[in-house]
Amino acid sequence: MVKILTGSQVSQFHKNGFLPAFPVLPVDQAVQLRANLESFEAENDGVLKGSLRFKNHLLFKWLSDLIRSPRILDTVEDIIGPDILVWSTDWWIKEANSPQFVSWHQDSQYWGLDTDKLVTVWIAISPSTIQSGCIRVLPGSHQGPDLTHEETYHDDNMLTRGQSIGDIDEDKAVDLVVDTGQAVLFAFRIAHASYPNQTDDRRIGLAIRYIPPDTQQQYSEQDSAALVRGVDNYHHFELEPEPRCDFDPVAVAFHKETEEIRRQILYHGTQWTTHRT
Repeated sequence: MVKILTGSQVSQFHKNGFLPAFPVLPVDQAVQLRANLESFEAENDGVLKGSLRFKNHLLFKWLSDLIRSPRILDTVEDIIGPDILVWSTDWWIKEANSPQFVSWHQDSQYWGLDTDKLVTVWIAISPSTIQSGCIRVLPGSHQGPDLTHEETYHDDNMLTRGQSIGDIDEDKAVDLVVDTGQAVLFAFRIAHASYPNQTDDRRIGLAIRYIPPDTQQQYSEQDSAALVRGVDNYHHFELEPEPRCDFDPVAVAFHKETEEIRRQILYHGTQWTTHRT
C-alpha cells in the first residue's frame, strides 16, 4: 500500500478534523477541468443548477476518472482504509462578487449516513482564498456533541435548508485557503462555513465524499455509491455504473433515478418539497 500521509498527518486529521491544502492535480489539469465544466455550462443555459450539481461523476467521464485518481485514493485510504466508495460529488461554485454563502453547519446532521469515517476531499478548480470565500472550519468540533441547527431557507445560502449553527466562536475558526489543483480534507462532523466571493473571478470547488462500505443510509431505503477501490462486502448501497464516455446513456439514466432519492435524504424530516438550486 502506498503511503501518502505521515502518521503525524493522520493523527492531526483525527484530532482537528481537517488537513490543510496539499497538491492533488497539476495546475494545467485543473485548468482543463474548469474548461470542461464551463464548456458544458455555456452549452446548457449557464451555471449548474439543481440535480446537475451532484453526482456529476455519473455524467462526465473526466470527473469519473478524477474520483478514481490514485493520488487522491491513496490519501483517503490512509484515513478510512482500503475499501472505498464515493457517496457523492458536489460542485460548490460562487460567482464573482456574489452574495452567496454557506452558513455554519455539520454535514453529518443531514445526510443520513451512520459513519464517522466520511472524508470530504475538496478540490480547488480556481483559487479559494479568504477574499473569494474559502471554507472555514472549527477545529475539533467533529469530536464534540452535535450542534443545534436552525433552518433558515435564506435565498443566498447555498445549503438546501439554509441550515445554520447560531453560536460559533469565530476567533477559533481556521480558513482553509486552497490554490488551483490543491485539495483539503475534512471530517464528516466538523462544523464549517464559507463567506461570499468578493473577487472578480468565480470560486469553483469540487467536493468528493468518500466513505467505507460498512456505512449505512438511515434516511432512505435506497441509496447508491461508486466503488472506486477495493471491495464492497456489505452491499448497503447500489453500486453505480462507471461511465464509458461523457453522458453515457446507462449512467445518465442512473443519475436521473438518484434525483428523488437525494431529495428525500436532504429534506428528511421536513415538509419542504421544492428542491433548492
